[in-house]
Amino acid sequence: MSTTTTFPKRVRTEVPGPRSRAINEERTRYVSASVAPLLPVYIENAEGSVLTDVDGNEFIDFGCGIGVTSFGHSNEAAVDAAIAQTKKFTHTLFSVTPYELYVEVSKLLTEITPGDFEKKSVLSSTGAEAIENAVKIARSFTRRNGIAVVDHGYHGRTNLTLGLNYKAQPYSAGVGPRPGEIYRIANSYPFRDRLDGAEAARRGIAQLEKISGADNLACLVIEPIQGEGGVIVPAPSYLETLQQWCNDNGIVIIADEIQTGLGRTGKLYASEHFGFVPDLVVSAKAIAGGFPVSAVTGRADMMDAIPAGGLSGTFSGNPVGCAAAVEVIRELRAPGTLERTAEIGRKIQDGLRALQDRHAVIGDVRGLGALHGVELIDADGAPNPAAFKKVAAAAADRGLLVMGGGSDGHVLRLLPAINISDELLDEALAILEEAFAQL
Repeated sequence: MSTTTTFPKRVRTEVPGPRSRAINEERTRYVSASVAPLLPVYIENAEGSVLTDVDGNEFIDFGCGIGVTSFGHSNEAAVDAAIAQTKKFTHTLFSVTPYELYVEVSKLLTEITPGDFEKKSVLSSTGAEAIENAVKIARSFTRRNGIAVVDHGYHGRTNLTLGLNYKAQPYSAGVGPRPGEIYRIANSYPFRDRLDGAEAARRGIAQLEKISGADNLACLVIEPIQGEGGVIVPAPSYLETLQQWCNDNGIVIIADEIQTGLGRTGKLYASEHFGFVPDLVVSAKAIAGGFPVSAVTGRADMMDAIPAGGLSGTFSGNPVGCAAAVEVIRELRAPGTLERTAEIGRKIQDGLRALQDRHAVIGDVRGLGALHGVELIDADGAPNPAAFKKVAAAAADRGLLVMGGGSDGHVLRLLPAINISDELLDEALAILEEAFAQL
């Protein structure tokens, strides 16, 4: 990061600006208060890695709609494919009168997901819907009920996924009863637990054998790298040790790669960094460049466990979204794409570690590719959510949108586009330097 480079002035008004504030007043009248924007600036257009709001303010987007627009906003290939499909037909429902695009996306997913065994896919609309489908598949295949999950996990906002999530607030508090037969163990959290991966896994296995019993568990649902939980990267051997125990006991492993999949970490799927081969992989978010498509892909015998007609939904595998998904997957597989994302990760890591050297509030820097977390701590090493709020606000005032993370809201989560330019990266790191300097 150069200290002499002059960057453009992106913010012209206070944040949010007057037009955004006026629209936000309307929001409070007409939109449920349960839908609360992180940053109430109302976007008028977006291109690449830059958002422009109704007041003319620009923001470098380090959120990507929580990891959705991985190739930037208005991705030409995906948009053109979607427009072309829209002119043909927008909907028939694959389980009524099918179409080739659903089959093509399913085929591509069998090629890019981890594992060299025979696979099949089922498409749906949202990540939470896909998680629910994966659990149903596992339960049908094993004829068991129990579900194992790990601390700090996040899996969605449907009834079952609310029970899988670690945090009650704001997702599930007051909307019970929550589903049963869910058993929770500690995740591998190297910054906090200081355990090696195998030791952390054995701790969890011992707990599951005690509180559930292996023969009661249908599945283990786990994010290879936790996103909302604070970009927690497990210690080496953690996932592999859990996998061996699950394999030995007939427990289906479901990898929630909704946020970490499809190139975000510099691999097509984050599982690949660990030699972790799940039975079922859940994809969503980045799969179709902003169109709502999700999928479960996994072992063919498991995927066929539910009777015909048992998996579908009105908008599952919508043809417009499928057309965009084909182009996104093609771009992911293009030569140099993942190498560029890995390079972005190294550049982010170098910049963040330089910040860590200068600011004691930064306790840990972690991540891979275009997914990084900065854990903020107080003088005693405890989570520091107040610092996150100040840094996020200061960054927004200077034209950078960042995300929150961590079960205490104390982790700065960075999800830029996986093809963001070096110039925008340098500018974003310079803004973060100024934001931390304010602390």
